[in-house]
Amino acid sequence: MGMQSFNPPIRTLMGPGPSDVHPRILEAMSRPTIGHLDPVFVEMMEEVKGLLQYAFQTENVLTMPISAPGSAGMESCFVNLVEPGDKVIVCQNGVFGGRMKENVERSGGVAVMVQDAWGNAVDPQKVEDALKANPDAKILAFVQAETSTGAESDSKTLCELARKHDCLTIVDAVTALGGTPIKVDEWQIDAIYSGTQKCLSCTPGLSPVSFSERALDKIKNRKSKVQSWFLDLNLVMGYWGSGAKRAYHHTAPINALYALHEALVMLKNEGLENAWARHRKNHEVLKAGLEAMGLTFIVPEDQRLPQLNAVSIPEGVDDALVRSRLLNEFNLEIGAGLGDLAGKVWRIGLMGHSSRAENILLCIGALEAVLSDMQAPINRGVALGAMQSAISG
Repeated sequence: MGMQSFNPPIRTLMGPGPSDVHPRILEAMSRPTIGHLDPVFVEMMEEVKGLLQYAFQTENVLTMPISAPGSAGMESCFVNLVEPGDKVIVCQNGVFGGRMKENVERSGGVAVMVQDAWGNAVDPQKVEDALKANPDAKILAFVQAETSTGAESDSKTLCELARKHDCLTIVDAVTALGGTPIKVDEWQIDAIYSGTQKCLSCTPGLSPVSFSERALDKIKNRKSKVQSWFLDLNLVMGYWGSGAKRAYHHTAPINALYALHEALVMLKNEGLENAWARHRKNHEVLKAGLEAMGLTFIVPEDQRLPQLNAVSIPEGVDDALVRSRLLNEFNLEIGAGLGDLAGKVWRIGLMGHSSRAENILLCIGALEAVLSDMQAPINRGVALGAMQSAISG
């Protein structure tokens, strides 16, 4: 029997990523493939860089997408900026701070950990104490939007502390970009990385990054070679650098870059502030429905990301069974907890094209139906009214 084409089911994606991809972006991916050094493609690359500068709110020349997912964007920041023996203050309040630590150590650096409870933002006082105790630290690394918990840390304050102690900053904005304020130049962030599959509504596989002049200075004056050939920005810039003259480095994911270009055009047309406001408004609607049902958030309200909601699982409810029923009966995906929170929370994403009123109504309705059928301890029949009040409020 011959093999057949793969046709995936149509799902509504409301987990921690990927998010729903807008039809315009899927259509953009289907356009004819041209060469990665074609002059027309090079023109589009320049537009992508400019649009990313808008999304990051920066004029950094080195702003571009790495040809790999967000994890590679993270690695590009660490392998280029951390040299053997460098001391790096790493903030951990969830899974992804732990991945930063791993990157520091694999780059030959020494990680000094600042720990906060999962579900809380990074505590600036703890960071200041660590910077004072380690005056030889070169870098402060933290996650602005912790995908494993839905907590948002104060990038502006943390970057101010780093500058005060003469440290560069590395910021994880994988879940933040396009969904919550990021102001790279105003906050003086030195290196930042994100992903395309979250609030940009694009397909997974690219990682937007941006580096300040201070960061570039460190990269250009390294005493040792960058340990990764593929992610060595001294080489990558020969391809993504300014102007039409490009040096071959790798074959870029051409059609994926069409998709990113379209996603960024859509973001620019909506307007960053409008996108941030949409994510915030839809979070309030989701929150109204969940709280009316009696469900609670693990993150304090003033530290909560609008686009990633970690919700406590009611007592006695089978986490995996609920998610399986949502997927199989409603074609709805929500996320499981990671690490310390496995089995304790659901992660509900409201990112990019997924952040729409109809998705929230589907999610709350499906969740109430499944939990009611399982005799879970929730309030029934009140969520819709609470959400309607939030929509009109």
